[in-house]
Amino acid sequence: MTANSLLAPLSATPLFAVGLTLAAFLLGNLLFKRLKQPTWLPAILIASLLLAATLAALGLPYDSYRQDARWLTILLGPATVALGMPLYQQLPHIRALWRPLTVCLPIAASLAACYALMIAWLLGTSPLILASIAAKSVTAPIAIGITEQIGGSVALLLGALLITGVATAAFTGIAARFLHIEDERIIGFALGLNGHAIGTVRAFELSPTAGAFASLGMSLTGIFTAILLPLAWRLLSLGS
Repeated sequence: MTANSLLAPLSATPLFAVGLTLAAFLLGNLLFKRLKQPTWLPAILIASLLLAATLAALGLPYDSYRQDARWLTILLGPATVALGMPLYQQLPHIRALWRPLTVCLPIAASLAACYALMIAWLLGTSPLILASIAAKSVTAPIAIGITEQIGGSVALLLGALLITGVATAAFTGIAARFLHIEDERIIGFALGLNGHAIGTVRAFELSPTAGAFASLGMSLTGIFTAILLPLAWRLLSLGS
């Protein structure tokens, strides 16, 4: 009896995909701690690489895995909403900076989408890839909806989300040191605005204040992008 025939009954149930995901996450988190928590190699990246290698070794199609593990994606919504608690706890600090945040958000959120689209467009990228990377700086529950609305590939989007989050977590601290920025509120806001959930996790590792402002940046970027990106996409006919 072959290995594939033994795995066939297991892979036919959603529990297999869910268990595989959780096992990859736990092992990735363990390896991350053993490696002394490098910012350039977060636990989610290790888990993703382990999961991708396992799927390839088992010969399990990604579409089948994604379909079986879809309810884990649904849980991203409540997890994002739960970030409202640290926001509430840091409300006095947020009120003190509402004017600069209001000015900064539209500019930064627009640049987060536009610079990648501009580079990809100059390189002659297809409309499908352009639509798939447009929401790369938005938290996954919102980004998936935006991408489906403008005709992109969710699979490509998830890869772009992972790369963006890891790069943001790795380079924001370096940029802050280079620019002599020490205010945790600014660093946290930049992490959440550009790096969505992965950046927010990194911000909470710095401090609760940085984490709260990262949650704020992630939430506001998601709302701003969800409202304006599909409209701008249709007006500019980027999908044609």
